[in-house]
Amino acid sequence: MDGDLLPRIEAFLVRVGLSATRFGRIVVHDPRFVFDLRAGRRPRRLVHARVAAYLVEHGA
Repeated sequence: MDGDLLPRIEAFLVRVGLSATRFGRIVVHDPRFVFDLRAGRRPRRLVHARVAAYLVEHGA
């Protein structure tokens, strides 16, 4: 897993104007997901892959 997931998410949120809570709900059904990443949480491989795929699919 690469360590650039959070910066990619942050850039995506700014670019599309989406809140961190809404992103977490949409992508992983966890409204605290981005906040937990910011606090140091490391997602499991499948969650990481799901988020990375979502970002690629949506042009991030």
